[in-house]
Amino acid sequence: MEKKKLLGMTPDELKEVTLSCGLPKFAAKQIADWMYVKRVRSIDEMTNISKAGREALKENYELGVIAYAGLAESSDGTKKYLFPVETMVNATLGVENTAVEAVMIPDEDRATLCVSSQSGCKMGCHFCMTGRQGFHGNLSVADILSQFIAVDESARLTNAVFMGMGEPLDNYPNVMRAIEVLTSDWGFGWSPKRITLSTIGVLPNLRRYLDECRCHLAVSLHNPFPEERQSVMPVQKGWPIEQVIEMIKEYDFTGQRRVSFEYTMFAGFNDDKRHADALARLLKGLECRVNLIRFHKIPDFPYDCPPQAVMEAFRDRLNRQGVTTTIRASRGEDILAACGMLAGQHNSKK
Repeated sequence: MEKKKLLGMTPDELKEVTLSCGLPKFAAKQIADWMYVKRVRSIDEMTNISKAGREALKENYELGVIAYAGLAESSDGTKKYLFPVETMVNATLGVENTAVEAVMIPDEDRATLCVSSQSGCKMGCHFCMTGRQGFHGNLSVADILSQFIAVDESARLTNAVFMGMGEPLDNYPNVMRAIEVLTSDWGFGWSPKRITLSTIGVLPNLRRYLDECRCHLAVSLHNPFPEERQSVMPVQKGWPIEQVIEMIKEYDFTGQRRVSFEYTMFAGFNDDKRHADALARLLKGLECRVNLIRFHKIPDFPYDCPPQAVMEAFRDRLNRQGVTTTIRASRGEDILAACGMLAGQHNSKK
């Protein structure tokens, strides 16, 4: 019988676990503290629970932390971790073992973890290596949280972005439970301001996210013209970006929660004055930020990144029209850890 994973459970769920194992109710709080505050990697490390109690737990449960199987480090300090995952794959695809990647991005006093929520992705964006590999399955809550605990920098992580492999809103229940653990007093105790979720705009679950969560939102936009966007992002047909933005405009982003739009730039495709002006019109009246992203060349995709001067002119044109726009610094390109480059490939540890 497959053992259940403790990682991701709430205090109430842990109380049921302790009762089933013959442990006192207060042991639930101890287990939560070991997992989410001390971030141990095995049940055996929970030393204020009796040895007999730990053995009882191990009969039917495991912690759920998965050690990384590969590590690559960039010249800029960015680190990419490879995690084997087995429990969540879609059996109908005939996939037994696969892997996902998480990226740790250091920046002065910040350490941000770019976390994956799926193995592969259904969305099929043509410029994304993750999307090209197809969909292998949703990560479990334990698989998601394990990335926060198993990286070498676990104790000093300051922020998280759900911008790794997969579409977070396509794995809504597990992503939201992971965020609940990250932001609860009984969990990691993080402020929602430390977490950003990125989406292409899965409309039904986007509304749920905006209603139920106070974390930041980032939307992958990439082209303001519907037909052009659909040519590289098939999801435009089902969830048009115009409808996504109209929904977002119903919510208040003048307080602590922020919304931003990711705009990967492709030379000769979305980088001229026409696109800048259309983007400004599309976002008019919305308190937001646009992040311009350098495209990192991948095989069998026809476009390159425009020159720096073109990106700066695009940025300046948007800023003049009242749309706060910045060019995001590219990190980890030399280890295939930059935006759109994650493919779950095994790396040699450095």
